[in-house]
Amino acid sequence: MRLLIVGTLKGQLTTATRMAMERGAKVMHAETLDGALATLRSGRGADLLMVDVVEDIGLLISRLEAEHIHVPIVACGVENDARAAVAAIRAGAKEYIPLPPDAEIIAAVLAAVTDESHSMIYRDEAMAQVVQLANQVAASEASILITGESGTGKEVMARHIHRKSHRAEKPFISVNCAAIPEALLESELFGHEKGAFTGAVARRIGKFEEADGGTLLLDEISEMDIRLQAKLLRAIQERVIDRVGGQRPVAVNIRILATSNRDLAAETREGRFREDLLYRLNVVNLKIPPLRERPADILELAGHFIAKYAEANGVPARPLSADARRQIVAGRWPGNVRELENTMHRAVLLSTGAEIGTDAIRSPDGTRLDQTAGAVSAYAQAAMTAQAITRDLVGKTVAEVERDLILDTLDHCLGNRTHAANILGISIRTLRNKLKQYTDEGLDVPVPGELRTAS
Repeated sequence: MRLLIVGTLKGQLTTATRMAMERGAKVMHAETLDGALATLRSGRGADLLMVDVVEDIGLLISRLEAEHIHVPIVACGVENDARAAVAAIRAGAKEYIPLPPDAEIIAAVLAAVTDESHSMIYRDEAMAQVVQLANQVAASEASILITGESGTGKEVMARHIHRKSHRAEKPFISVNCAAIPEALLESELFGHEKGAFTGAVARRIGKFEEADGGTLLLDEISEMDIRLQAKLLRAIQERVIDRVGGQRPVAVNIRILATSNRDLAAETREGRFREDLLYRLNVVNLKIPPLRERPADILELAGHFIAKYAEANGVPARPLSADARRQIVAGRWPGNVRELENTMHRAVLLSTGAEIGTDAIRSPDGTRLDQTAGAVSAYAQAAMTAQAITRDLVGKTVAEVERDLILDTLDHCLGNRTHAANILGISIRTLRNKLKQYTDEGLDVPVPGELRTAS
């Protein structure tokens, strides 16, 4: 990660720099706020600002916001700077680090903004197949389009690809096309010259140049105005960009990744997305399945989030009770991984017993999920049954294990082929072929709505 230290840190600059570098950070230094802004405008960029509390942090934040530069800030000061520390937090600083610096505190702050928070966590076969494809194409220079519902982990996948690529030591720059006003997105991407428009107080290097040598993620690219798409297409094809107000093109060396939660083929048919741009971006398509189609991932992710937020809040990392596990596996999770993470964060805070029970699994307004979701579904029971089956493999052939897993899962889904296929992580066509094979072999296969054992 890239750390920019602003100010002298009361003479502790060298120590703080050394500690950050030992944790893998690339450290830059600016003596003043103007120097910090100049560094950020220059395209060198930063993932985190560590600012001396004696500086006017409120002014810095307002100037960053005015230029649409988004970077978290932590304040640093001697322990008796309590009033300044409170003022810095109120102004918008995320944390306060006392000086002289403590190695563990700096490590914790750096970890909060590094790739440790973007690690790939999965167990389900459906997700494993997507990750396998991502690993195969990561080392290439191909543009990759990552699609899926909101909250499925598209940006996490993009960061994973970058880490696996030959550009891993170079910048990973992300631009949320949906979060930046249309009038400003061109400048954000391509940069601008001083005086190019009202408010352009200095030259600003855009994200294309900032990502030079590395990877540029265009997040939610379907939200980009179609007029800007033409300029983006040229940049991708020719690897040159034009700053707003610039006089000559600038060459860039980047790899493009893009995400969308929309069907871009449908968007092209409706005239909202350029077909030629879609072809350029969609060399490889990684389609991330929603969490409800990755049941084995639910408990894996839940355990990760429980450990994460228990540590962050200084409370014990309690395990989920059996009922709580069944309940969350039964959930439909329309908000996907993002919703599951928030739910587990709440559960960590609300739980008081030795385990996290169903009473702690609540929606944001405090409503218990089991009061709105009803009884545990056959879908959840099947997922838990499938997990149990895998523990009893000794003495069986692979074909027998596969057959028993498929039939028992189908049994607990009351013969519902779609639910069973989702739980098993296979396509509905594969499931139907297997069931036809078992029927031909004379085995009892449940029809929809029936149990095999009841026939």
